[in-house]
Amino acid sequence: MDLGALPAVGRPHPGGRCAACDRRETQRLYDRRVSSDDATTAPRPVIGLTTYLERAQQGVWDVRASFLPQQYFGGVTSSGGAALLLPPQPSPRAAADVVLDRIDGLVLTGGLDVQPELYGAERHPLTDPARPDRDDWELALLRGARERGIPVLGICRGLQLINVAAGGTLHQHLPDVLGTDRYQLGDGVFARNEVAVSAGTMLSELVGTGALTVSSYHHQGIDRLGDDLVVSARSGEGLPQAIESPGSDFLVAVQWHPEEDAADRRLFLGLVAAATEYAAGR
Repeated sequence: MDLGALPAVGRPHPGGRCAACDRRETQRLYDRRVSSDDATTAPRPVIGLTTYLERAQQGVWDVRASFLPQQYFGGVTSSGGAALLLPPQPSPRAAADVVLDRIDGLVLTGGLDVQPELYGAERHPLTDPARPDRDDWELALLRGARERGIPVLGICRGLQLINVAAGGTLHQHLPDVLGTDRYQLGDGVFARNEVAVSAGTMLSELVGTGALTVSSYHHQGIDRLGDDLVVSARSGEGLPQAIESPGSDFLVAVQWHPEEDAADRRLFLGLVAAATEYAAGR
């Protein structure tokens, strides 16, 4: 499959204003809005969240269903956004165009591994089975979002997909590289790890600079960084733990799972703030 080029920028900032200044001002206005008396009646930006189509059981029914853990859309709704689930669909490029005309922000969520064929690698024995329906759908959404300047937050697999879409590659099994499985303990138990956030990045504007303790559950990670991306946080071993697209509209991706920390919604608040600005400029 030809991935093509991932658009690096969306809408230009009017009057030559710096993107960082706009984000800080948008965050300030958003914080004031959500703390006001009329916060419950203020328009909520629509945030699309990608999902799988999975078999699910309820009562006598055993059917394929759009599936996403509640923590993801809870992160959006508790931060002032309205959540819209986006399962894979036929004709992904055409469907993505329709969806993107109706949302103000996009979350590329966690899940199974990105197909190694998309970055020219042979499949590792421990790489998850291919899910081309989701890969194709999310790539179409990502490309279209970048073309429109729609804010994007990538989480775990979402970070990996963004890197691959930009021409990067992945380590398919980190224990082979690090000699430890401390980033994926297994049995659904999230590991707590420390990352170092770089100063002067979009991520640092949201969560601050320096050490940050995060929840991890991944066995893959960035090998070669994609084009027009920068690393905004690293692990103690130097592995990229967050990436972003500098000087453009909101594109932030983290290798950890911010949805698991209900006490720290800063990444979701930042996304919703950027989506609020995008919606106002439609």
